[in-house]
Amino acid sequence: MTGLLAATLAASLAAGCTTSDGPRDDGRGRSSSPAGDGESRAKGGSVLAVKIDNSRNARPHTGLNEADIVYVEPVEGGLSRLMAVYAQKLPKAVGPVRSARETDLELLRQFDRPTLAFSGAQGKLLPKIDQAPLKAEPPGKASTAYFRSKMRPSPHNLYLRPSRLMAEPPGTAALTTGFRFGSAPAGGKPITTQKVTYDAARYTFTWSRSQGRWVVGMDGKAAGTTDGKRVMAGTVVVQYVKVRKSTFHDKLGHYTPYTETVGSGKARVLRDGRAYDVKWKRAKATDGTTFTTNSGKRMNFQHGQVWVVFANAS
Repeated sequence: MTGLLAATLAASLAAGCTTSDGPRDDGRGRSSSPAGDGESRAKGGSVLAVKIDNSRNARPHTGLNEADIVYVEPVEGGLSRLMAVYAQKLPKAVGPVRSARETDLELLRQFDRPTLAFSGAQGKLLPKIDQAPLKAEPPGKASTAYFRSKMRPSPHNLYLRPSRLMAEPPGTAALTTGFRFGSAPAGGKPITTQKVTYDAARYTFTWSRSQGRWVVGMDGKAAGTTDGKRVMAGTVVVQYVKVRKSTFHDKLGHYTPYTETVGSGKARVLRDGRAYDVKWKRAKATDGTTFTTNSGKRMNFQHGQVWVVFANAS
């Protein structure tokens, strides 16, 4: 099934079918980019952020391994949704693409006018998205950036061609997250598995010594992509935040959770098979987030993809 879906996606890209539905230093150095596979390149422009479906019917994902950062956000019904951020590399396709949330607007303020790809949003939220300092790119009748796969039912079959939204990736200078990459600090404790549980979704991060990465698990299964590869992170951040009700709700009266990413609190950083209990701080929405050890030193991340999982602090 995975191979067939990958072939179908490749054929869809080749055929060009479209949808009818509506100066900073992160401590990387020249060749220590988050993905660890190239020099830091300042090409101009800002990042591409894509909202990705994470229900069981949406897996395996497409284009997730090429992301520099993957944010995990709580949504309605105890489920979760992903926001993948791309700066160094643009995959041929990303998806399945799903809808935006109010939380996204605050989270994305740390970037300089990012491009946000999403399938849609609640009617009352759309004006806020239009007013936000970002480039909104939902599918439309004239858009050739999206296509639907015949291998999955709607709404789990909408995919994005990133190259139709930007000619080339902006480079690591666009990653204004406040993250720092480098050698591990002293301390931490050995750990092989970290679990994060929502009411209706589970994540497991398992250390693989042979890979030197954390293997990502979703709902009890190793996460994979349509090209047959596993999803692995160099660094995992479990960031404890305040989650409150948004002002928006669906037709059934389920209120959307609002994740407050501005403020301060506790976090757990996983890298190199060890766990570090740290503090996080983001003074205002236009700032990145800094992480410091209990001794007051900046927490360095391992090179590679970073997963940030927002967990309720209460």
